[in-house]
Amino acid sequence: MCDSAVSAAPTAIVPADADWSGEQIRLEPVDEVQVLTVCDNSVDMLLVDQGPARRLPMSGDAPPRTLPAPTMIEGEVVDGPLAQHGFSVLVTVRRGEASHTVLFDTGVTPDGCADNLRRIGKDLADIEAIVCSHGHFDHTTGLSGLADRLGRRNLPVLLHPEFWTRRRLAIPGRDPLEIPTTSRRALEDVGFDIVEQRRPSFLLDGAVLVTGEVDRTTDFEQGFLIQQAHRDGAWVPDPLVLDDQALIVNVAGRGLVVLTGCGHAGIINICRYAQRLTGENRLHAVLGGLHLSGPLFEPVIPATLDAFEELAPDVIVPTHCTGWRATHAIAARLPQQFIQSSVGTTFQLKAEVAVGTS
Repeated sequence: MCDSAVSAAPTAIVPADADWSGEQIRLEPVDEVQVLTVCDNSVDMLLVDQGPARRLPMSGDAPPRTLPAPTMIEGEVVDGPLAQHGFSVLVTVRRGEASHTVLFDTGVTPDGCADNLRRIGKDLADIEAIVCSHGHFDHTTGLSGLADRLGRRNLPVLLHPEFWTRRRLAIPGRDPLEIPTTSRRALEDVGFDIVEQRRPSFLLDGAVLVTGEVDRTTDFEQGFLIQQAHRDGAWVPDPLVLDDQALIVNVAGRGLVVLTGCGHAGIINICRYAQRLTGENRLHAVLGGLHLSGPLFEPVIPATLDAFEELAPDVIVPTHCTGWRATHAIAARLPQQFIQSSVGTTFQLKAEVAVGTS
């Protein structure tokens, strides 16, 4: 249940017209965070529970959801969640008896996110806010289907001002390929409450932190070098993807949980920025896309793994755009921390000691 006394509306750390020198932000520790993978590039219904990962069973206590299948003797088949080249997770944080839920990204197809939530048995009415990691369409298109099902709820959608930027991929030897762009007017017309923040901002009464624009400090994470943006009537290089932002939760006694959509800012930059923002050095879990796929990014896999060994997270769940080689490299170098992603998996990350207890 949601506690109506705690607002899900984002709260700016500092006023928009004030200077912010990067001072530390106190992130209230929580008793538990559950991260449900709603959209991802793979689904494996045969995986078993592993550590904090609770897999979606083929059948549970409730009757399974079914689809008509005329070629089957029974005339129907179990309706399971589908994979897609996109990303979305449902994040529920709990402190004491109060729990609150936000949706982080919405996948690549109009209906994929909403349909998978239905297949998994989640109620869209529980979503109190949506956070967009960045403006690429494989993380945002699901807003369309969610709007159809939610109706005009004035649901907050938190994003970076660069989210609306027109972009294209300029691959050498090929014609540039423009990336579909979300329409601000369309989101407002269907009833979403757009909230833009370049700086860090809170959701859920100081318990969930949206990083805003991430500082770039590593020497090996160079961004998306083939991306261009349309600015002032011309296409110009746009490798930094400045709208890339992450979600951070502090699990009591465990440390930070860092959720990233594509990690265009660089996953090591993001983790170090999370530590610097909060003053919390312990890194409990890293979940999300790490964007280490393909010839532009695979060369930085070794440096990324070296940095992960230094950061020493307890859990690493690479998803979406991480890539086959990087995922297997993480599994080989950090086998105790690595957990395979699959649509429908819930990661239950619990406090070492409940908040308010001794």
